[in-house]
Amino acid sequence: MKTQDMNRDWIATASTLNKALPYLQRYAGATVVIKLGGHAMGSDEAMEEFARDVVLMRHVGVNPVIVHGGGPMINAKLDALQIKSEFVHGKRVTDAATMEVVEMVLSGLVNKRIVQAINRQGGRAVGLSGKDGALITCTQTHPELGFVGTPDVVNPRLLRDLGEKEYIPVIAPLGAGHAGETFNINGDTAAGAVAAALKADRLLLLTDVAGVKNAEGDVLTELSATQIREMTAQGIIAGGMIPKTETALDALQGGVRAAVILDGRAPNACLLELFTEHGAGSIIRAD
Repeated sequence: MKTQDMNRDWIATASTLNKALPYLQRYAGATVVIKLGGHAMGSDEAMEEFARDVVLMRHVGVNPVIVHGGGPMINAKLDALQIKSEFVHGKRVTDAATMEVVEMVLSGLVNKRIVQAINRQGGRAVGLSGKDGALITCTQTHPELGFVGTPDVVNPRLLRDLGEKEYIPVIAPLGAGHAGETFNINGDTAAGAVAAALKADRLLLLTDVAGVKNAEGDVLTELSATQIREMTAQGIIAGGMIPKTETALDALQGGVRAAVILDGRAPNACLLELFTEHGAGSIIRAD
């Protein structure tokens, strides 16, 4: 009985690979920017699974570029160091002391964890921040928020050079100001700016929700930019989903072919989106 079950499993695996062929051909040579949110990183096992997915993508000809967050890890470190945060309109004020912790956590702990996971799976990951190679130059978002930046210029040359040599860039969302300051950038915003600069085929925003939902709470698998704007105006898209959909719209306007909001906690989420007919999450395309 066990042998029969194993045979069925192998047959199902072979059938899945067979059905994936058109999508493997479709994305060969494509650039896919993946935003890996702090909540989507999960356990060590989940990180290893994500790393295997990324390495598989690279081996079948996709050029993955990863931009990560790390909000929960930053909060934990600030609490451990007893550094209190101030908030303005619900947004954290990043003062000099907080900025030191943010850079330490994002460029150090989180970035290297992702890099090491990918390399353990046979990939060739390289850890960067937006400060490296003049990758992301920022302007200050608002004086009240301190060292929080908005991408002003993104130079994709370094990422293209790494991709041509089959390296996988892993980018911490930090940037340099025009006067040399260090700025913290919202991870989604950084990913959208990088995707636009690369004219990526896909921007995958991995988060902790299944996708964009309608008024009844059902996930909508396909949306246009106009539908996103209408749903936002009606209050259907609200709260934390607003900045994600705004990032998607900005990326589309910048030349990204499509953006997808999907649950990064789901097993093999990226592979399901790229290489299956059904996909995963909510795909947003320009009108």
